[in-house]
Amino acid sequence: MAKREKRLRNKGSVGNNRKTGEDFLRQNSKKDGVIETGSGLQFFVVDERTGKKPKLLDTVKIHQRALLLDGKILIDTYRLNKPDEARIDELIEGLQEGLPMMPEGSRYKFWIPSELAWGRKGSGNKIPPNAVLSFDIRIVEIC
Repeated sequence: MAKREKRLRNKGSVGNNRKTGEDFLRQNSKKDGVIETGSGLQFFVVDERTGKKPKLLDTVKIHQRALLLDGKILIDTYRLNKPDEARIDELIEGLQEGLPMMPEGSRYKFWIPSELAWGRKGSGNKIPPNAVLSFDIRIVEIC
């Protein structure tokens, strides 16, 4: 495939991903229990606990299932039964905003607009440009 043809095809998918994501988020925000923050991050509380909440510089142990809107699984620690450990300030912007809202032990679903994730560039071959991401996260422990 010629470079020009490939560039044109990529631009089309970038625009299509953006429209698909915006349409999804608009419809999703109307569902019962879905809360949208000022930044556009959407979340739904699946299981609320009363533990302490992590801060931006804390390391957390989390179970997560991350998906693209088409259902493609990016990571699923629930299935692997092996939680991830990460410092919140090293994660994508949407999770930096969302995780500090969660008490330890809680489980939330997040829908992260592309501008709070990997944006127009995407990430390698796994995350396309302008992709809205869906996360199902439980904070197992604040380390």
